[in-house]
Amino acid sequence: MELRVTDLAVQRGGLTVLEGVGFALAAGQALVLRGPNGVGKTTLLRTLAGLQPAVQGQISAPPESLTYGAHADGLKAVLTVRENLDFWAAIHGGGDVAAAMAAMNLTELQDRRAANLSAGQKRRLGLARLLVTGRPIWVLDEPTVSLDMASVALFAGVVRAHLAGGGLALLATHIDLGLPEAQMLDLAPFKAKSPLMAGGGGFDEAFA
Repeated sequence: MELRVTDLAVQRGGLTVLEGVGFALAAGQALVLRGPNGVGKTTLLRTLAGLQPAVQGQISAPPESLTYGAHADGLKAVLTVRENLDFWAAIHGGGDVAAAMAAMNLTELQDRRAANLSAGQKRRLGLARLLVTGRPIWVLDEPTVSLDMASVALFAGVVRAHLAGGGLALLATHIDLGLPEAQMLDLAPFKAKSPLMAGGGGFDEAFA
């Protein structure tokens, strides 16, 4: 299992914002993206998730191996916690919903509608979906938004368990998740020097 990115250029609003990005992640490895706001972290992650085309370069990963977690939680408000996870487990061919709820401390909330959850609870439910996709490569954009310290620690444990099981994780986050094995990649050196005009546009997705 490997995610490899070679000489990648990505665009936002029709302008190239990053170019020459390259890295490789193998099973059990994590990579944390760093850089100032606006440098292109979200644009890079959206491109890796297949939500927008790359300007140039290559992304190599096994088919159907990536799952993407963005700023939006992407929940069905009228469904309960369990029903939301059941839905995503069915979409991805099955997953242990009970284990996912336990991992993100949602078991006691399983019959509560998503519309009635707090912001932090909604975020934990959004992250629990990672566990029912069965996909080994997690691409995550600020996954700890709206989480308190206890929930951040809970999620960090989930990521560590995912890596220990042979998964991969690529994260843009300003929070230290306590992943000593994680590599760091500063995107500032890859900022495009001469923005290239390209067809732009796009939309925000919670998962892909």
